Amino acid sequence: MAGAGGAKASRNNGIAGNPARGTGENMAVSIHPTAIVEPGAELADGVEIGPFCTVSAKARLSENVRLISHVSVAGSTTVGPRTVIYPFAALGHPPQDNKYKGEDTQLIVGSDNQIREGAVLHIGTVQGRGRTVVGNKCLIMNGAHVGHDGLIGNGVTYATHSVTGGLAIVEDSVILGGNSAVHQLGRVGMGAFIGGCAPVVGDVIPYGMVDNTGGLHGLNIVGLKRRGATRETIHLLRNVYQVLFHGAGYFEDRMSSVTERHSDVPEVNRILDFIRAGEKRPLCVPRHS
Repeated sequence: MAGAGGAKASRNNGIAGNPARGTGENMAVSIHPTAIVEPGAELADGVEIGPFCTVSAKARLSENVRLISHVSVAGSTTVGPRTVIYPFAALGHPPQDNKYKGEDTQLIVGSDNQIREGAVLHIGTVQGRGRTVVGNKCLIMNGAHVGHDGLIGNGVTYATHSVTGGLAIVEDSVILGGNSAVHQLGRVGMGAFIGGCAPVVGDVIPYGMVDNTGGLHGLNIVGLKRRGATRETIHLLRNVYQVLFHGAGYFEDRMSSVTERHSDVPEVNRILDFIRAGEKRPLCVPRHS
């Protein structure tokens, strides 16, 4: 390992390791004297690396990324602009997968994320997607875990100690309640809400609401309203939900009926397409007493 002076500061008008900061378009890189940045790391303008952080030679930190303190950025990790990472978060370390043999896979984190204390985000595997991807404007709270090869959308919230297993897919605007767990290979559709401590072993439809026992429990109406859904659309989605999950007859027939009647509604088509795309996990359904 080399000290801070060995880092390559791309588009930087100062010297990597210089604690001075510029203003306007000419923001210098700031590296605390106790931080260790390996030679080869790419640090864009305005990057701040706080006390006792470590940054690997293959890391790329984009404009105005901030590592508050005690942050570990390992492996081939890319962090997008304005993302802030808090103490003891660990990014880009090897996946927790016995098949992993040291291959150079990736972690890609988007822009404007908040990654809080003790969160863990692993790189991918060659048997999987080869990369773990986190979108933009996500809030990953303390102790949360993003497993290897995960695909995490934009505006996702991981509450405290929520976890997603390897190869999980979490679409845009999902909220994972504290201590919830999404099974490896599981999918959570856009705008879904997962209750605290929920064991999520099946795919959750877009806009779905999962209760604390892991069963589907209606729609995330609050989330739909926040996303601007009209009263008519919400009423229709409620009816579609009732037909699909509480209607009579075979599920395939109910799917066909909804398709025939509501194929012109984008939100309904999103649910139907999500169900049809399922391969690895069963569908999360209501728990019947």
